[in-house]
Amino acid sequence: MASDLAITPDTIAAAHRSFIDDRSNLIARNAVTSSGIAAAVRNPQVAALATTTFDVQLAQGDVTNQMHSGRCWMFASLNTMRFRIMKKLGLKTFELSQAYPLFWDKYERSNWFFENIVATADQPSADREIAYLLADPMCDGGQWDMFRSLVKKYGVVPKEAMPETFHSSNTGTMNQYLTRYLRHGAKRLRDACAEGTDPAGLAAIKGELLDGVYRILAICLGEPPATFDVRIRDEKNELKASGTYTPQEFFAEFVDMNVDDYVSVINAPTGDKPYGHAYTVKFLGNVVEDGGVRYVNLPVDALKRMAIAQLKDGLPVWFGSDVGQCFLRDDGVLDPAAFEVDALFNLPIEAGLDKAARLDYGESLMTHAMTLQGVNLDAEDNPTQWRIENSWGEDRGKKGYNIASDAWFSEYVYQVVVDKKYLTAEELAAYESEPIELAPWDPMGSLAR
Repeated sequence: MASDLAITPDTIAAAHRSFIDDRSNLIARNAVTSSGIAAAVRNPQVAALATTTFDVQLAQGDVTNQMHSGRCWMFASLNTMRFRIMKKLGLKTFELSQAYPLFWDKYERSNWFFENIVATADQPSADREIAYLLADPMCDGGQWDMFRSLVKKYGVVPKEAMPETFHSSNTGTMNQYLTRYLRHGAKRLRDACAEGTDPAGLAAIKGELLDGVYRILAICLGEPPATFDVRIRDEKNELKASGTYTPQEFFAEFVDMNVDDYVSVINAPTGDKPYGHAYTVKFLGNVVEDGGVRYVNLPVDALKRMAIAQLKDGLPVWFGSDVGQCFLRDDGVLDPAAFEVDALFNLPIEAGLDKAARLDYGESLMTHAMTLQGVNLDAEDNPTQWRIENSWGEDRGKKGYNIASDAWFSEYVYQVVVDKKYLTAEELAAYESEPIELAPWDPMGSLAR
């Protein structure tokens, strides 16, 4: 190696002198080595600014808890739906089963996986797309469009109709063995394709494999109910609903929501995704006959405008964000000023990349889905803070809720799901246009978990 490319004793000596010559470095060292970075850079003024009262504030039931699973996208979706049930029946709280869509998502996603394996059977196993398909075919994460597909096909059920099991709340081991079984299935199908097996033969193999998936899921989660009895009483002990329902009938009567009216609007300010266009992501979906995901990419102010309009109309908003960024977890506060990291190190660590660059360089992407339940507005009706319902239990944040500054929304919110009536005619036309297909590994194809 050329000597001018290597770290030399002179390089180290210069770095040492630079470090000790600045007194602030020594103070920072003492603080961080004693208590850690997070404690040393926590900004108490940001925590103190968070409020629990909002100009627009919706009332929701007891906070839910996804436990040790990546089902946030399901919890957020079901929380928007139970809100409608509570409002319709005058209930203080209510909860829909999160184990029910988990079962059907795993089952449908297995079929989606096998179909993609057959469709790519002519590609070598070392191909990047094949490696992507095999990398994590049975994770818990998902997106709104995938939940919409499940609800349209399978409906919803009250939690009592399909309660939590050990493995719905702790999905890791179940996913591990499901993934191993799916990879076995992928090999069988690719081998059969290489041998020239006809479509009927491939369908027979896939049917056998799906029977195995169903068996694993039924053992771990129990079988989903085809029908169930409903008895719902309010806090005054008045009977609000009773009867026997299928999951689809229950959804139609009590949720009463046209899920096809709700569309995904993203904010990805990167050069490869011009605003005003529709996008989809290769291989991303679960229900084969319903197709994949679809977004329209718009400036972040458009996402805020739509979210505020839906909140003012009395309905919560599903959204996806990078929740790990600038999060005072114990305080339940999300704010770019939460941690003064750059001041501690005197380096552009957080300020070094803008939102577009964070996406392009792998620093940020959507990791978690929650629901917006309120917003504070200034004199010009611009948002200043957002009230967020999480699904990590009531002992997290502010009794299960988080408070986000509007600056955090701008930097780390990537997706909102709103009724399409809140889109302008031009925005809706863009959403309904032929989507541009993104690569499977594009950051906008990330899954909320």
